[in-house]
Amino acid sequence: MKDCLIVVDMLKDFIEPDGALTIGSPGPKIVPGIKKRLEAYRQKNLPVIFVCDHHEPEDKEFRMFPPHAIGGEEGSEIVSELKPRSGEKVVLKRRFDGFFGTDLDLTLREKNIKSIEIAGVLTNICVLYTVAQARMLNYEVFVDRNLVASNDEGIHEFALQEIEKTLGGEVGEEA
Repeated sequence: MKDCLIVVDMLKDFIEPDGALTIGSPGPKIVPGIKKRLEAYRQKNLPVIFVCDHHEPEDKEFRMFPPHAIGGEEGSEIVSELKPRSGEKVVLKRRFDGFFGTDLDLTLREKNIKSIEIAGVLTNICVLYTVAQARMLNYEVFVDRNLVASNDEGIHEFALQEIEKTLGGEVGEEA
């Protein structure tokens, strides 16, 4: 267990079958494991931070991807099984990297966090870029391979290798 758990983009638009940018069956499969990990952090009174896509209706990202996670719409909500509790921080982001243009780094530093665990979706996009920036900021990073998912198994595995081999993050499985 690390100093803080960061849950990335576990939003209805990515996880639910009818979501605007659903990743399919891999998304719902990681929900129970993330829920269990959330409870473990909560029981130890360790910080939990949710980092969530939150786009404007005309976001330029929609040139690459269909509109998704538009602020105020149901698809931008965290799936009900993982809802934040009172006092848990939700960081809204408009780009892949959870640190870019947000107060995530400041929040972690104010809490004197040195090591983080990152879970969520998509392994090869928002998880990977958030891990990359965390490593550039000298955080120790752990990713449980069973608590991240993508819509392509090959790309998922490549991203896990990048996290471990290129970025120096730890990838493993925690019981």
